[in-house]
Amino acid sequence: MVSDRLGILENILKNSEVTTLFQPIFDIAEQQILGYEALSRGPKGCPLEMPNALFSAAVTFDKISELELLCRSKAIENFVKLKLQGKLFLNVSPKTLLDPCHPKGETLHLVEQFGLAANKVVIEVTEQEKVDDGFLLLKTIAHYRKLGFSIAIDDLGAGYSGLKQWSELCPDYVKIDRYFIDHCDESVVKKEFLKSIIELAKVTKTAVIAEGIERPEELSLLEGLGIVHAQGFLLERPSLRPSSEFNSDQLQQLNFTPLADQFEQSMAIGWLAVEQMPIDSHTRCKDAHNIFEKDKAIVSIAVINHDSQPIGLLHKDQLTEVFAAPYGHALYDKQPVTALMHKQPLVVDENQLLDTVSQQITENDFDIRRHIIITRAGQYLGLAPLRDILKHITEEKIRHAQHANPLTMLPGNVAINEAIEHRLRVKHGFALAYIDLNHFKQFNDLYGYASGDSVIKLLADVTTQACSNIPSFVGHIGGDDFMVVFDGDDAESVCNQIISDFELKSRAFFTPEHIASGGYWASNREGEKQFVPLLTLSIGVVEPDLEQCTNSHQIAALATDAKKEAKRYRHSYLFLCKRRGPALAVVRLSPEKHVI
Repeated sequence: MVSDRLGILENILKNSEVTTLFQPIFDIAEQQILGYEALSRGPKGCPLEMPNALFSAAVTFDKISELELLCRSKAIENFVKLKLQGKLFLNVSPKTLLDPCHPKGETLHLVEQFGLAANKVVIEVTEQEKVDDGFLLLKTIAHYRKLGFSIAIDDLGAGYSGLKQWSELCPDYVKIDRYFIDHCDESVVKKEFLKSIIELAKVTKTAVIAEGIERPEELSLLEGLGIVHAQGFLLERPSLRPSSEFNSDQLQQLNFTPLADQFEQSMAIGWLAVEQMPIDSHTRCKDAHNIFEKDKAIVSIAVINHDSQPIGLLHKDQLTEVFAAPYGHALYDKQPVTALMHKQPLVVDENQLLDTVSQQITENDFDIRRHIIITRAGQYLGLAPLRDILKHITEEKIRHAQHANPLTMLPGNVAINEAIEHRLRVKHGFALAYIDLNHFKQFNDLYGYASGDSVIKLLADVTTQACSNIPSFVGHIGGDDFMVVFDGDDAESVCNQIISDFELKSRAFFTPEHIASGGYWASNREGEKQFVPLLTLSIGVVEPDLEQCTNSHQIAALATDAKKEAKRYRHSYLFLCKRRGPALAVVRLSPEKHVI
């Protein structure tokens, strides 16, 4: 058997019987293909067809250097033949790089032979193999970089040196191991790992690539976190002739989580679910007790029926107390866990918001030491410790309070900018409305600061109420200025509603005489008397061009310009700008269409 594998391998090397498949790496933000990873296969139908068997045999028979050179040559040759654009990602084993018998300068020779520029090639160094001579690896990588090649760390998080290798090699790209991508939308730990990698990548100016994406929910989460380079079966499988262009229609057909939901994901209980194996209703108390004894960290176990629906929660301390009593084992050893389980635990769907769950916990006066059961589509998903839930709620409240406007408690400038930046990163079209109160200073001077604060609160309430049933984000810049981010096509109708509701409700703050006159006389900044109309609103709405706008400041400037146009009128006015970028001039529309 061993000799057969050796013979097959030698034939593959002798006859260059290696096939190269290419899998695209997509840049979701720029809507283009970043590059292609070259994946080698042995002859179809032979025992060494798949890469694991092929490269394992090469290592066993000390022919890994020869095999890698053959794979590298085939990959470069086929990449050029197919006229593929972007980068070519080549997998290279660190041991091969450090092998003194491995020919030096061969990769550069190959790219020159086939007419490919060195800066189009990315050397992927896997993180799964242990490297004894770290200094020599650094020296080798520096040599490749000096020749013009880019460097990537493959399988980050799967191997030996991880962050140490990252800090030493200073790669251009890091590819996150598939383990951390698989069902990352369901794991709090994986999500936190990804967030940490993103922060480190920002500091080191490293591009992050998520590979092994197979589910729309995974891609949706990754986009929400700001990872824009994606690779996996969900997007495209490896093939002899891969896509040469970015197919935006195909991506849109994937069932992404609505963007509005992504901004609330951190507040959904599902993120706190702990993967804890349940037991079925027929499990004996004795067997459940053994589970608790084997793993001291387990304090509660969910009990499910044959449809995987939770029907109760078994607590370790209660079971231990029963077994500690005289004849406890004799009475309950063979009894099903249903005899001792808590039959009415708190069961919530993964999409329930933390505030709602917190209210249920408070109303039912649950013991803080306990857990709640989290479900997905009615079936058991995991457990969440009450202590963790309350801790997370507290942290969210503190974070919200740090950036919230103290008068309205709406998100302030930091949160508004984050909301806009997120939509820019994922290239999600939106409209931004800038809402400003007119004649507020004169009203504040005449009716007093308390009335002024009440009017601002009224505008906050009217705005949040009008936006409550649509995908949107409401923020309070400060003073009498507000901003609303609209994810749908509702901006114009909702802003009209805000104007109508505010004008109607704000009349309660004026005297009957002022209402009858449509305003009042007051002094301006120069001390001159002038007639001041009742409170009105100026709203400027802009739909930014995501190709021209690169940051939240540019878009805020566009909305400010639109709001200034709206303020040219003494009455409430909604000014709609055409979709544009920061360099284009304001387009004035006919006032008849927009006067409310």
